[in-house]
Amino acid sequence: MDQILSFLSDTLPTARTLEQLTRPLLTLLNQVTGMESTYLTTIDTDKGVQRVEFARNVGDMVIPEGLVVPWADTLCKRALDENRMYSDNVAEIWGDSEAAAALGIRTYVSAPIRSQNGQVLGTVCAASSDQVARSPEVEPLLMLLAALLGYALERGLLVEQLQAANTELTKLALTDPLTGLANRRAVLNDAARLFALAQRENKYILISVIDLDGFKLINDTRGHLAGDRLLCGVAAQLQHGLRSSDIIGRTGGDEFIVIALGTPSGHSDQEKDMRHAAELLQARLAKATIGRYELGHGLGGIEYTGASVGVVTVIPGNITVDEATKLADREMYKVKQQRNGQRL
Repeated sequence: MDQILSFLSDTLPTARTLEQLTRPLLTLLNQVTGMESTYLTTIDTDKGVQRVEFARNVGDMVIPEGLVVPWADTLCKRALDENRMYSDNVAEIWGDSEAAAALGIRTYVSAPIRSQNGQVLGTVCAASSDQVARSPEVEPLLMLLAALLGYALERGLLVEQLQAANTELTKLALTDPLTGLANRRAVLNDAARLFALAQRENKYILISVIDLDGFKLINDTRGHLAGDRLLCGVAAQLQHGLRSSDIIGRTGGDEFIVIALGTPSGHSDQEKDMRHAAELLQARLAKATIGRYELGHGLGGIEYTGASVGVVTVIPGNITVDEATKLADREMYKVKQQRNGQRL
């Protein structure tokens, strides 16, 4: 036991990761048990699977790392359910385990790895294709290793959960919750990068502001749910008609923005080229908003005549993103006034 404690005192302080902690412990378990394979597993009870994370194999029998088996078929679950840590006749006791039969396991010993609240996180195991005598040192050692690995596994799971939560919070901070598009903050961040790219490649930028005409009337007469469905439908239609490199977002209310990278600037027909590109984008985006939108929930549908779309082209370096957006906004209001005049 003194040798074991000495080994642990040398190993534990230097381990910075679960793997750095586990591999020496599996070596120790191999030396104490004399079995061919020692391994650490994790258990996902929601998916009903067990995975071998790390293994040490020194004989003919091999427990492969990355092996995933149904949790219900494992020796680990049987041992846990029956409170049986050790067996030297697996085929007789647990002959219904397909995984054990496929691996050729005859002698098996394991201990569950639990979190502080008692949840089973995994197991630490030793197995052999030979009959190996039961040693009085093995079970206390397994319990000790299970406790040590339990802290490490639980810490790792907490780190993963925190990282996932941070990723989700970042996504929420940059996403419009209704349409799933980028929000104003995300659009401005992406626009700054696109402006920098355009400046490096000597290209111009197209900025479009889109405002849904008659949206307030739809909200007032059909309800806010109908308005929300229209916003989602328009967002999907706009997104469908864009290139993967284009930026689209909902900047608030019934207003959207699209920013696209133009062609190289600086040639003799640059002004004409930029004007033509703006006209094409304006027509494409306006057309994308026209059509029938199903409002759902017994609200029927609506034949929408389209949005007001303003497009400007700018040369990065001469103007900021915010200034360019204001120009596009003014252009959109000019289009809106023209459309209102046509309706009169």
